[in-house]
Amino acid sequence: MQTTVKLYAFGYRELRTYLAAALFVVGNIVLPQLAHLIPQGGVTWLPIYFFTLIGAYKYGWRVGLLTAVASPLLNSWLFGMPAPQVLPAILMKSVVLAAAAGFAARRFRTVTLPLMLAVVLTYQVVGTFGEWALTGSFYAAAQDFRVGLPGMALQVVGGYWFIRHLIVR
Repeated sequence: MQTTVKLYAFGYRELRTYLAAALFVVGNIVLPQLAHLIPQGGVTWLPIYFFTLIGAYKYGWRVGLLTAVASPLLNSWLFGMPAPQVLPAILMKSVVLAAAAGFAARRFRTVTLPLMLAVVLTYQVVGTFGEWALTGSFYAAAQDFRVGLPGMALQVVGGYWFIRHLIVR
């Protein structure tokens, strides 16, 4: 099912880029705090990536990149999660997610469930290999595929729904 929505590509010289990124960063701070109320909620639901996906897809890679970098850093600084030792891997995955989502939105100019699935799989596969290179442990790097499938499904379906139905502008 293909759905046409209004997608943007904000530039770094525009105030709305920073305002949009700030809103998505707040979402990426609140959602992980809610997820961490559930045992293993962070590793299962992967909440720190959710609004990065939406921001990059709807408003372009620049909003996504700002959200991707600021969200994990602020969460780590404010709440100690993600832990500093896993921060490089999460930052890397977040940046890959912002790039993949921004690319897909710009290239296809629509939002579909298969496109959202492709974006999520892209950042997860690239991120897994990147994390493996960082940590030296494939087992640790593949954690999202072992435990985080519900979070990936939420990103695909929830991200699609959010972009399609909640963001009207």
